Amino acid sequence: MIQSIDRAAKVLNLLQGARHLGISDLAAAMELPPSTVHGIVKALQAHKLVAQERIGNRYVLGPALVKLSSVYLDTLDVRARAIRWMHDLSRETGFASRLGVELFGDVLVIHHDGRPDGSEQMPETGASIPSHASAIGKVLLAFNSEHADDVFANPLRELTGYTITDAQELADDFMSVRKNLIAYENEEAVIGESSIAAPVCDSTGDVVAAVAIVIPSNETPVDEATLTRLIETARNISRDLGTPSWPPTPN
Repeated sequence: MIQSIDRAAKVLNLLQGARHLGISDLAAAMELPPSTVHGIVKALQAHKLVAQERIGNRYVLGPALVKLSSVYLDTLDVRARAIRWMHDLSRETGFASRLGVELFGDVLVIHHDGRPDGSEQMPETGASIPSHASAIGKVLLAFNSEHADDVFANPLRELTGYTITDAQELADDFMSVRKNLIAYENEEAVIGESSIAAPVCDSTGDVVAAVAIVIPSNETPVDEATLTRLIETARNISRDLGTPSWPPTPN
């Protein structure tokens, strides 16, 4: 591995999640001299991958990453195939929908279709959510043992008082997720918000993503027709991706 690239990547990882860190903070986290880290940060800043606060000496992720992430999202076939199905899902159920994939142990939201009621909503495409605290993540964990091993190798972070941080408790529910093709999350990432997700398969039959509806917690539980519509959406996206079989099997 090229050392300079490795160190630059570590800086970007440390700054993810809207973190504001100074050179000394980064140097301590990377166990490197501040002068070395300063050179790395300035090189990243020159390419707009890192930006400095207008007031102060702390750094954040830079605007060039937005462009790069947009290019990345546009190359994902699963996103392209899912957009129309997700729009129909949101329109028919009245709920916002998300499409997510696994990225470094988290869920990366690669498409978000807002509620069709015209209300003001935050765009979620590009956001990341810890896998253990999202319905999408629970689907991906249930169908991919390697992903589960990676996530459970570290302590599970508590986001709300409802976040499940016991790995065994989460794992105990995987058989139900695989059988029913549905995973639930109730205020485990955001208070007042719950979600339900179903698996999406690619042309190899592997689960590569999950599609979810996002529900205000005061509107749960949803009816069977809504659950059926969610599963149909996941199946339709999978068929568009060329999956040879449905439902999927865990790997």
